[in-house]
Amino acid sequence: MYKTANNYYKQKFGCKVYKLSLDGGFTCPNRDGSISTGGCIFCSALGSGEFAESGNNITEQLEKAKKRVEAKNKDGKYIAYFQSFTSTYALYERLKTLFYEAIKPDYIVGLNIGTRPDCLPDSTIELLSELNKIKPVTIELGLQTSDDTVAEYINRGYKSEVYSDAVSRLKNAGIEVITHIIIGLPNDDPVKTTKFAVEGGTDGVKFHLLHILKNTKLAKEYETGRVVPLELEEYAEILKNCISVLPRGTVVHRITGDGAKRDLIVPMWSADKKKTLNFLNKYLKN
Repeated sequence: MYKTANNYYKQKFGCKVYKLSLDGGFTCPNRDGSISTGGCIFCSALGSGEFAESGNNITEQLEKAKKRVEAKNKDGKYIAYFQSFTSTYALYERLKTLFYEAIKPDYIVGLNIGTRPDCLPDSTIELLSELNKIKPVTIELGLQTSDDTVAEYINRGYKSEVYSDAVSRLKNAGIEVITHIIIGLPNDDPVKTTKFAVEGGTDGVKFHLLHILKNTKLAKEYETGRVVPLELEEYAEILKNCISVLPRGTVVHRITGDGAKRDLIVPMWSADKKKTLNFLNKYLKN
């Protein structure tokens, strides 16, 4: 059986830990014209931040997010999670202000930051290292695929070697890394991508189902028949194969991803999160 995030955090912090998803008001170089204006073809208008909190400042967002889940986490702690868009894509001083504000509350035990590997200049990694001396910092990198041909198709905007370099520099700075991998991309081999991430030194992985949301470029690809969504059983088998190549210590932070139901086109089985997770966990034990 794989090492779950729940067990990992209990071992690390001595209690149950919830992530509080935040919106730092970032954009992405794949949207603002620095690299492209279209973004990745699967990405929604909210930059994968559908479940992030809203508010005038980070402190307010933390309090609102904590209030929503504290009944389920009475004796637990929290991780501040910058989830939306590319959360290191800003000037150094702005990042410093946001991140220091996020780790200030006593109930925050760590900081997770979702970003792109091409948005981690040395000055930002130095900042992350500085923060990591106060509370543990984890960087989540959106690799999605190690196949550069597939990466070009999804308009990722960087070569896979950029990911490898970023992981190396983060690890040298003592920063933990989680890698996001998508299962279901056309002509892709997610098992190969998982091996690539492991060889690069990732500490954890998040596996995502390729789900198709309204008002994305992927939705247009689906309409033309170029993208065929996976059935639950197909996804489960590929997921099992991916997990089988992970070293024992690698943490699996997610075994599937779900989009907002109001925007989901397919696969509809993913809309029932509880049923999907129950099926996957049972399948992985066999």
